Amino acid sequence: MPLISMTGFARVDCESEGTALRWELRSVNGRNLDLRLRLPAGFEVLEQYLRATAGRFLSRGNVQGVLNAGLSASEKSITIDEARLQAILSVTDRLVAEGRAALPRADGLLAIKGVMEANEEFRASQPIEAAVLDAAKASFEAAVESLYASRASEGSNLAAVVSDCIDRIEALVASARADQSRSPIELKRRISDQAKHIVDHAPDEQRLLQELAMLAIRADVGEELDRLSSHVSSARELLTEREPVGRRFDFLAQEMNRESNTICSKSNAVSLTSIGLDLKVAVDQLREQVQNIE
Repeated sequence: MPLISMTGFARVDCESEGTALRWELRSVNGRNLDLRLRLPAGFEVLEQYLRATAGRFLSRGNVQGVLNAGLSASEKSITIDEARLQAILSVTDRLVAEGRAALPRADGLLAIKGVMEANEEFRASQPIEAAVLDAAKASFEAAVESLYASRASEGSNLAAVVSDCIDRIEALVASARADQSRSPIELKRRISDQAKHIVDHAPDEQRLLQELAMLAIRADVGEELDRLSSHVSSARELLTEREPVGRRFDFLAQEMNRESNTICSKSNAVSLTSIGLDLKVAVDQLREQVQNIE
């Protein structure tokens, strides 16, 4: 199963009993599934069903669902106010006869406010017919399925970006492992130089031992690199999971950020610090992307 994004859009139209229905669904990032519905009067009775249906397909995301109801094309009509039209014609006939106006055109007469009205407004009956409610249910399910497909398509693109971020993190971890500043000879030299400095400024033997112990602990970032390698493996496994992994991916990215921060704080070599900073950038990019994963 590919990654599923929390960003998507869907629109579904249908007609029933002279009523035209249109569902529009939009979803963005969210910690949980938050479905916000805007329904015309009379359709509120569907809310429980709509929430249950959305929960069958979606597990996370802020989803806005809007149902628009109107008259179908076959039910729309035009009404001419004959009395108003005749009153206007009598005035125009007199003006024409007096030579004060030209003969009016039909489109001009019909454009006068109140002469012609289009009957397009939907007025819900109370209660709304069962067939219309059933059509609204069916079209909502189709809209949720379409939204899920939209999120899955976006998720496929997201998976490629996330995979690229993981590759870069893995490559930077390998570069840090191979960095010359981590060679045993270089580590020994650096510890020796710092130990001499400590001896000069910490004559107390107990204090000297404590400082040397702390220096030895901070001299290498091997544990941090090992944990980053483990996190990279876990991230690759999440890409193959068959269930929503957004929360776990978010936690994993936070742990990667913690390790990259520690590497930067421990490093006292320019080359390793540079790699650590690149790691932070790559991890931040990963964290930004995983915010979109369901």
